[in-house]
Amino acid sequence: MIQAGVPTALAAALVFGAYLYVYKRSFDALPATVYTAVNETAGFGWYLLIAALTWPAGAAVVPAETTLADVALLCGVGLVIAAANLVSVRAFKLGDVSYIAPLNKLVPVFVLPIELLVLTTDLGSLQVLGVGLAGVAIYVANYETDSALAPLRRVVVYRPAQLALLGAVLFAMADVGTRAVLSTTPFTTQAVALFSFVAVAAVALPFAIPRVEWSRLRPALPGAVALSAVFAVGVHLATVSFAAAPASVVSPLVNTQAIVAVLLGSVLLDEGLLGRRLTAAVVAVAGIALVASG
Repeated sequence: MIQAGVPTALAAALVFGAYLYVYKRSFDALPATVYTAVNETAGFGWYLLIAALTWPAGAAVVPAETTLADVALLCGVGLVIAAANLVSVRAFKLGDVSYIAPLNKLVPVFVLPIELLVLTTDLGSLQVLGVGLAGVAIYVANYETDSALAPLRRVVVYRPAQLALLGAVLFAMADVGTRAVLSTTPFTTQAVALFSFVAVAAVALPFAIPRVEWSRLRPALPGAVALSAVFAVGVHLATVSFAAAPASVVSPLVNTQAIVAVLLGSVLLDEGLLGRRLTAAVVAVAGIALVASG
């Protein structure tokens, strides 16, 4: 029997993978902070439509039983999500993608211990193995250097690599925090998703506005706004998944988006390394099968 949350997590991975491919093909030249601000702001507008169509009947935006602790947890998670995005953007700006990408995608490796400690989640040994395989697959799919361990070795002395690893830890904290909000507070999945858009946009906008070059942004804006609709769908699917299953199960599945993106890049953008990335895909499928078996 497939565990609840697994199908929607895999759907989110496919949506996000396609989204990342289109982003890299069409919008990679825009400053990362500017694109993030546009994507999150427009995504909020698109998600309002999704929320209107899927909002549970009779549910309030802020339920009557909400406590100050619930609000504090939601705000804290929103800030962590925003910090994770900004730290990761900074890492990619300062460092080589071949070193930064594999480290920044190690999110599931950190999610498992954090969730086991904070939420005392109970996972079977096969699921733990599956999470590990998915994490390895994501790493393998993203490294582009001669040595698979080179990005890890450089963490000690390479500041951008340290930022990338910090970004991965923050994303892991955000995933566990999202699961905590959805499982311990009365907020709906739609309200949590909407707040995540607001939090990231609010933090990104002050950094983005000074970097806006209208001559570059104006022609790209319609396409970026349209692509943010795909992003909003992915966020909805991922949030629904976190409401249904532990973060240590959902996170490695959603993060296989990286494998979808690099496979599309290898095949459609002729980026090379197809054999390595196909191997990563096979390992990921094996990991997903073990996770789903729980």
